[in-house]
Formats: sequence, structure tokens, C-alpha cells
Amino acid sequence: MASATVRGGAVAGALALSLLAAPAQASPHTAGTPTVLASAAALPQPDLTGLRGTLRTALGQGAPGAMARIEDRGTVDRVTVGVADLRTRRALDNADRFRIGSITKTMSAVVLLQLVDERKLKLDTSVNHYLPGLLPDDRITVRHVLGHRSGLYDYTNDMFASSVSGFEAVRTKVFTYRQLVNRSLRHARTGPPGAAYSYSNTNFVVAGLLIEKLTGHSVATEYTNRVIKPLQLKDTFYVHPNTKIPGRHTNGYLTPDRSGAALVDATEQTVSWAQSAGAVISSTRDLDTFLSALLGGRLTSATQLAQMRRWLPAGTNQAYGLGLRRRDLSCGVSVYGHTGAVQGYYSYAFTSKDGRRSLAAVANTSNNGPVHNTMLRTLESAFCGKPTAARSGARSGAGSGTGTGTGPAERPEDVVAGTSGD
Repeated sequence: MASATVRGGAVAGALALSLLAAPAQASPHTAGTPTVLASAAALPQPDLTGLRGTLRTALGQGAPGAMARIEDRGTVDRVTVGVADLRTRRALDNADRFRIGSITKTMSAVVLLQLVDERKLKLDTSVNHYLPGLLPDDRITVRHVLGHRSGLYDYTNDMFASSVSGFEAVRTKVFTYRQLVNRSLRHARTGPPGAAYSYSNTNFVVAGLLIEKLTGHSVATEYTNRVIKPLQLKDTFYVHPNTKIPGRHTNGYLTPDRSGAALVDATEQTVSWAQSAGAVISSTRDLDTFLSALLGGRLTSATQLAQMRRWLPAGTNQAYGLGLRRRDLSCGVSVYGHTGAVQGYYSYAFTSKDGRRSLAAVANTSNNGPVHNTMLRTLESAFCGKPTAARSGARSGAGSGTGTGTGPAERPEDVVAGTSGD
């Protein structure tokens, strides 16, 4: 088992030639927003000792490996523990690629908001206006879908009621978007359009349909042309329906529902059951670049970034905008990004309000609530620095959870306190 910490200078990128807009200046609507430090320059130094301790705790809870990368105005810190492959015992490395799960949702939202900037889409227009007859209620708008307020049932609830057998049943299958939507529509809706936040992968399957209808291109093409190439992301791919992760990567291990059973290598899969809700592959470096560019205002107009940051309550110390999550930390800082859970991987990508300090982290396991919640503490080490007596209680309880698994449904979403949803 390997453990490493590396600190060094980041390579300067020539992003300005291909990025879209100047940094955002608009102030977003912030329901329940705490007082935050406005700039990465005001943040304390990252607590690398605490970060390493958090990753080691995840290993003790069942993750074969875990790693994190912090980038802050040209300085990069990398911490790794454990292995990328249980068979060969190769050490995990921040150069490894992995499946990012629901962080894909943020990328899908970016593409749609760019289409809003291009006047090809309106957030408050019915989805059925663009995709006639798709949904059973004309009142469901694009905004409802991107903010998880459509009321559409999450089809992965029953697809993965049993984590391993459910996964093996779809590991190599290829679905159409409409097949996935139809799985949702077999169930009653969870609420009326515009009601309370209710996380559902169905929403971002609809987002994928919108992208392809409005552009005439695949989501792979739109991710590439609008995000991957402009940001020069070298490790980010959408390979669906291929099953392999190209190049150097970490294997992902699914924790069985039965305690004590062997981990299942879930690395190779189509992820067709998720697609635009969770099938992108990336690296910690590319995720830091992506989130920094987004919150720095370089992927959308200031107006659309403000739309992404119109928050509604979405659980304890967090809120959800449009494909973007805000987490409120114990030191009074808020960070912005997304987490992801896809079989074999828990991933985390968050950045400061100005996009100047970013954290990306991953543990190569899933269906393990304690590991997921432990890994959330990487945010505290990255953005709050060393714990103080005044907030030690809040920090020690951050991301706590009980149980040996996530419960039903191993799916690309945020997992909170050992459950399969938030």
C-alpha cells in the first residue's frame, strides 16, 4: 500500500485563446447562503496532514485507494494512499483516470446554459416544447429538470435495488435515452413540477436528450467541442457505449450488499444506464481545471453562471442550483461543484467562490456509505485548513454516517449519511 504527497507548480495553460466569457461579476440569488470568504487569497493554507489522514481513514473503511489534488493559483498539492489495482498492487496516482459519476451532470448543465446564451434554449420553457410528447406534464420546464424539481421518478431506484446483481444485469447493456425516461414514467411522480428538490437521474437523461435535439450532435461531440477542447482537458472522455477507460486508470471496486463478501471489480461497463447523468471519465487535474474555469466565469456568461447559482435547500449544509451543488463548511466557507457515485468510484470536485482554489478527490470503491462520508471531509482540509477548537465539533461530525453500504441503488449521485440519495 502506497502513500505519497507531492507539492509543485502547476503548468500554465493557454486557456484564454479558446474560452468563452470573462469572469462572472453578477451576484447570484443565494437562499440561505452563509457568510463566505470571497477569494481563495483569503482562505487558510490547506491542511495536508489532515487530508492524508482522511484518505487513510477511507482505506480503513474498505477503499482500496484514495487520492486528492488541490490547485490554488499555480500551486498544486497531491496526496495519494493505497492501490489502483488489487491484483497487481500498483499504487494509486493522481495521473490515473476514473469514472466521475454525477460530476457529469455539471458538464451537461454547462452545455445547456451555453445554448441559453446562444438563444437556442429558454430555462423557463416546457421541456415538451423542445421534445414534444416526451413528458406527461407540459408544466415541467428546463429549469425544473436542471434543478431536480421536475418530480420525475429516479429509475435507478429499482434498477439497482440490489447493488451487485443490479449492476451485473446492466453492465454491458446499451440503452436509449427514451428507454431510460420510459422506465421513470412507469412510476408515479414524486411531486408536482417546481416543488421541493428531489434528486433524480432521470432529469439529466432528459438534459442529454435536449442537448442532442438542439444541437443535432451527440453529447460526446458537445462535451468535446464546448468543454474538453476549450479547456485542453487531456484525460476527459465520453466513451459510451465502450466499456473500457482509455489509458492509465484506477480500477473501481463495488462493495457487495452482503457484509464480508469480496469486492467486485466494476471498472469495465458501458454506464449506458447513466449516460449524460454520469458516464464521463476524467482525472483529478482535469476536474480541478473544469470547476475552476466554470466558477471563474470562463464557460458561460455571467448571467448563466448566476442562474446555476440560484440555490434551493438540498440537505444539511448544502443547496442545489442548476447542475451545481453548494456545500457550506464548518469554517464559514462555501464551495461549489458536485459529487459522483458510479459503481466502483466515489468522486468529488469543488472549487472556491472565485474558482481559484479547487479540490478533486476520488476513492476507488462505492456502495460504502462510511467511505463516501469520510471523503467529504477532504473539503474541510482543502478549504478550511487545520481545525480550530471553535469548530472541531462541527468538523468531526462533517460527513458522518453509519452502516456498511449505501443501501439500495448504486447510481451517479450524492450519497448522504449512508443512504442512496439526498
